Amino acid sequence: MTTIIDTKGLTKHYGHVHALDGLDLQVEEGQVHGFLGPNGAGKSTTIRILLGLARATGGEVSVFGQDPWRDAVALHRRISSIPGDVSLWPNLSGGEAIDFLSRLRGAGRGDATYRAEKERLLEVFQFDPRKKGRAYSKGNRQKVALIAALAVPAELYIFDEPTSGLDPLMEVVFRHEVARVKDAGATVLLSSHILSEVERLCDRVSIIRAGRIAESGTLAELRHLTRSEVSFEATDIAVLDGIPGIHDPRFEDGRAAFTVDSDAVGGVLPALGARNVAGLRVAPPSLEELFLRHYGDDIADEEALAAAGGAAASRRASRATR
Repeated sequence: MTTIIDTKGLTKHYGHVHALDGLDLQVEEGQVHGFLGPNGAGKSTTIRILLGLARATGGEVSVFGQDPWRDAVALHRRISSIPGDVSLWPNLSGGEAIDFLSRLRGAGRGDATYRAEKERLLEVFQFDPRKKGRAYSKGNRQKVALIAALAVPAELYIFDEPTSGLDPLMEVVFRHEVARVKDAGATVLLSSHILSEVERLCDRVSIIRAGRIAESGTLAELRHLTRSEVSFEATDIAVLDGIPGIHDPRFEDGRAAFTVDSDAVGGVLPALGARNVAGLRVAPPSLEELFLRHYGDDIADEEALAAAGGAAASRRASRATR
C-alpha cells in the first residue's frame, strides 16, 4: 500500500517550547486516518507542516513523496484542507467565499460539475449562502469551509477539528461526505479531540501526546483504549462479584462502577439485568479519561520535570540579577 503522508522524527520548536518532539506518522492511501489527541498535543502544528504553512525544525516529512515546504504549490493542487478555526471575509457572502476558495483549487467560473456539486452540498448542509460572512455563527463558518473543501475533488483531505460548531445532524452529514470521498479513492487525515468521532469514521488511528505518537493502529488493535464506563445504584462493591469482563471495579457515592471493553458491553448487560440494577448508565470514555487512564503517570512525570526545570530557570535568573 502506498504511503501518502510520512514523517520520521519530526520536530518543531518555538523557542523553548517543543510543539513536536520526534513525531512518526504514516498515512496510507485510501484510508481515513484519525489523528487523535487533546488540545495542545501538536495536532495543528503537524497539519501546518504537512500543508507547507510552517517549516519543521528537524526530522523528515513527505506528502505524496514531496517536501511540503519546498513543493507546497504543487501539493496544494492535490490537497483539500479545513483549518481548526475558520475565519471569513466579513463583506463577502458565504456563496462568494465558497466560490473564491474553490477557484483557488482549480474550479472554473463556468464549471458545471463544480456548480452542481456546490448546490448539492449547500442542500445537504442546509446552508444559506446569501448572508455576509460577518453574520455567520461558528457552525455556519465551518459549513463554508466544509463545502469549499468538498466541492472540488482532491486526492488528500486534511481536516483539523472539522465538526467544531456543527450540530449533531450536520455531524452525520459530514460523516456521509467522508465516506463518499473515501469510496472515490481519496485519503483522509482527520484530526480531532473527540474519540467517538474518530471511532465512527476511521480505519486507523494515531494518538499524539506531547508532540509524539503514543500509539498507532487499527481500531481493533487499539480496542483496549476504548473501554466504556458502566455504573449503577448500589449499597456496596460486592454487587460486582461474578460480572464477567469488568475492569477497574469501584464503589463511590452510592454507585458501583467499572469499565468494560466497548465490544463486550453486550455480554455484561444480562448479568446486570439479573441483579435488577437501578439507575444504570453506560458511557463511552472521554478523551481526557482515556489519557489519564493510560498515560496519567507519564503526564505527571513530565509535568514534574517541567516544574523542576522552571524552578531551576527561575533560580538562575534570580542569581543573574543579583
